[in-house]
Amino acid sequence: MLPERKQVLVVDDEANLRKVLVAQLSRDGYDVHTAEDGEAAKEVLAEHHIDLVITDLRMPKVDGMELLRWSLAEDPDRPIVMITAHGTVDTAVEALKLGAFDYLTKPFDQTEIRRIVAKALRTRDLAEADASFDGTPAGRFRIIGQSTQIQQVYGLLEKVADTPTTVLISGESGTGKELIARALHENSSRAAKPFIRLNCAAIPKDLMEAELFGFERGAFTGAVTSKPGKFELANGGTLFLDEIGEIPVEMQVKLLRVLQESEFERVGGIKTISVDVRLVTATNRDLRELIGKGLFREDLFYRLNVVSIHLPALRERTSDIPLLVEHFLRKFNERLRKKVEGCAPDAMARLVGYEWPGNIRELENVIERAVLFCDESRISLKDLTPEVRGDTRAHLTPTPGGVAPVGATPGAAASGGEGGLRETVRAAMARLERELIVRALAQTGGNVTRAARLLKISRKGLQLKMKELGLREGGGAGSP
Repeated sequence: MLPERKQVLVVDDEANLRKVLVAQLSRDGYDVHTAEDGEAAKEVLAEHHIDLVITDLRMPKVDGMELLRWSLAEDPDRPIVMITAHGTVDTAVEALKLGAFDYLTKPFDQTEIRRIVAKALRTRDLAEADASFDGTPAGRFRIIGQSTQIQQVYGLLEKVADTPTTVLISGESGTGKELIARALHENSSRAAKPFIRLNCAAIPKDLMEAELFGFERGAFTGAVTSKPGKFELANGGTLFLDEIGEIPVEMQVKLLRVLQESEFERVGGIKTISVDVRLVTATNRDLRELIGKGLFREDLFYRLNVVSIHLPALRERTSDIPLLVEHFLRKFNERLRKKVEGCAPDAMARLVGYEWPGNIRELENVIERAVLFCDESRISLKDLTPEVRGDTRAHLTPTPGGVAPVGATPGAAASGGEGGLRETVRAAMARLERELIVRALAQTGGNVTRAARLLKISRKGLQLKMKELGLREGGGAGSP
């Protein structure tokens, strides 16, 4: 697919601060958009595929808190980093409890910015490997499914949601583990309190303690101010630690202490802090196997695994696939302004029969692509990805002289050798990229900005690719 640079939006009413952040983030390899207030930021977010927002708290028209609430409603997985002055740190902490990813305190240094941005984008990437969706009449707890396996999950949620018991959620990536964690929180007496999440795989091991327990000013290089950790932020509510198997062994002892005694100290601090936190963890790894290898403490495992909820892979509950497809059709019809009514029987049969190694997230992506490219009232086989169709050759068919794309001139790959094959693959990729771009432009009426958003690349990146492929901007989707 097309090369992709992460898209960062900087929102601040101070022009000089915007320039400073744009300069550094651009040097670090990001495509940077700017807005002078929250109102302008909403327009940018509506037109571009933004991976991360860095926003000031105090701005005219729409302030940072209002932008935070709006952005979380639009895309809960998009991280928001707040910029705050010393006098508004309390407000920044409140923003974290509402769902902000982190905050920067003025003045901040380049190392701190670089660390937080990298961590936020890594968390975003990991979040896209799991699945979540809005409410639906086809299930309960905002979960879609009526299969026997999912009914068992509903039963467990009913019994343990409104308790202080720790829960360990297991399952492959893309099965919806965070959705279960949120259901546990939202159906408990803690629902009005914070739900704080942390993907342990996104945090460098040397910073894990600071993330969990916070730190005092000067505790380490870059600690320019004191900051609460996830346990403090979740006080009274729920802390969800995803990928718990990634926590270093030396940190597991401290985590066990918090679970047993409900108290800890910040990094570099001497004051003991007491908290009331319900802990929910998740993993896609076999923790018992990690215990055998000495990578996970057995006593911590038993403390976390008081109640275990296992989410089945999508291939193990295929009866739920039509319900999920129906949900995603509604979602992407609205987002892409289409009117696809359903799936043709042969297409649905392929969807049900496919193995789905990426689980629900992969299904969601397949349906989004199918809705985008569907030209009829129902999704047909041709609208599905080659993998789902069972075309493992990815549009390549054998010829007497080698391997050539379907429709290629006979003998195009017959020159043999590695160079010939490489050129064949490059030509096939160029045709695929051109097809995707042309169809995205057709779908958006030739609007390059919206087409870039659909393709999840920057507007500049799309323009460069169009120039490379000989597609003229403004000349129609099929312009040569």
